[in-house]
Parts: sequence; C-alpha cells; structure tokens
Amino acid sequence: MTLPFEGWAATLAGMRILLLAALLLSGCTVARTAVDVATIPVKVVSSGVDAATTSQSEADEKRGRELRKAEEERGRQLRLLEERCRKGKPLPTDDCSAVQPR
Repeated sequence: MTLPFEGWAATLAGMRILLLAALLLSGCTVARTAVDVATIPVKVVSSGVDAATTSQSEADEKRGRELRKAEEERGRQLRLLEERCRKGKPLPTDDCSAVQPR
C-alpha cells in the first residue's frame, strides 16, 4: 500500500534539509558581519590618525618637492634675466654684468 502524500513527504524533507543548510550557512555571514561592524570604529580611528600625522618619508618627499619647485623658479627667473639683458631691456634691479653672454 502506498501513501497518497509519499511524494510530498519526500519533497518536504528535502525542503527542510535545504532550509537547515541555508540557516547554518547564513550564520557564517552573520558572524562575518558582526566582526566587520566591530572593527569599523578601529578602522575609522586609525585612518583619522594616518590623515592627521605625517611620516618622516612623507615629510622628506614634501620638502624635496618644495626644493625642486624653488629651483625651477630660480632657473626661470635667471632665463628671463638673461633674455632681458640680451635684448638690452633690463629692469632697474637686473645686474647684467653677472650674466654671461651666450
């Protein structure tokens, strides 16, 4: 004798197994999310500290950029001085005797 709901019973049992598996696997996600939420304040504070402080290498790089920029500006001003002296139109502050002709 066969039961009329035998197929349904098998399907329900399979659904229960899938539901149980889904619940067990979702627990891993919940735990991971809890860890992420717990570490957010630490990450925020550490990034704020990193933004507020300057390491020695960063300070050295910044100083190097400033020196290169100042050197480029001195070179540009010297080229302009040489050009003015060469054209015979120096400014009152120009010392054309210090400029060597090309």
